[in-house]
Amino acid sequence: MTPPPAEISPLQPQVLVVPLSAPLQWLRLGWRDLRRCGPLSLAHGVLLAAFGLALMANAYQHFWLLAGAFSGFLVVAPVLATSLYAMSRAVEHSSSIGWPLLRDTWLSWQQSRFMESGGYWCLVRFGLLLALAGTGWVVTSAALITLLAPVPIKAPADFLRYVVLSRDNLLFETWLAMGGVLAAPIFASSVVAMPLLLDRRSNLLMAVLTSWRVVLANPGPMAVWAALIMFLVLISFATAMLGLILLIPVLGHASWHAYRALVDASALPERPRAQ
Repeated sequence: MTPPPAEISPLQPQVLVVPLSAPLQWLRLGWRDLRRCGPLSLAHGVLLAAFGLALMANAYQHFWLLAGAFSGFLVVAPVLATSLYAMSRAVEHSSSIGWPLLRDTWLSWQQSRFMESGGYWCLVRFGLLLALAGTGWVVTSAALITLLAPVPIKAPADFLRYVVLSRDNLLFETWLAMGGVLAAPIFASSVVAMPLLLDRRSNLLMAVLTSWRVVLANPGPMAVWAALIMFLVLISFATAMLGLILLIPVLGHASWHAYRALVDASALPERPRAQ
């Protein structure tokens, strides 16, 4: 049974506590939504898998860049899944699901003023912040590997031999540590922020702080959730990106159910649903 949430301001979303096994339930619900939404969900996976293949083809001879780009992709993934959240929201409300829903979800920012509190522009601003963070990591990762690797890293075999398996330096450990330093606060800031911004009229600061409160209240389940995401993404990369066709929609829908399980935002006004 879920413990009652802590007493907070009535205008703040309430953070709920979930069991350690909750991420598995979110994945199951994500798979259910994928089956209900069908081709529209899979289209997201197909597009991102195609992007991954194009990135691999163009940067294969510069693996130092490729490694950072793929890990940077995880940083901006919550933004790319916005329309998947909208589809799960529509399923929840038994609303129609079609291309107009996706179009309206991505273009709704045009209907509000830039400085409007709780307007759609807060989603755009959050997306830009994540994009900057992802770009920063790509540049940092590329610079680290280029400057500290004993030989030029041009192919996956070079990365494996001279970075991952090298015993002469701590480059791989340093690379992982720097990635973790960046990834941990971004994960904590974004785990429920984008679904909350889509669902309720919340400002960006409130959404990010709610995301941090969720992580602090559920350290075990959040660690399991992060580990599951990383594991599934690595498996997808190992399948030459083809696994992303299923993984992206499942994780996107599952992230919506994570938000619904972790946050009670009923105190905030609901954002109108796209038709």
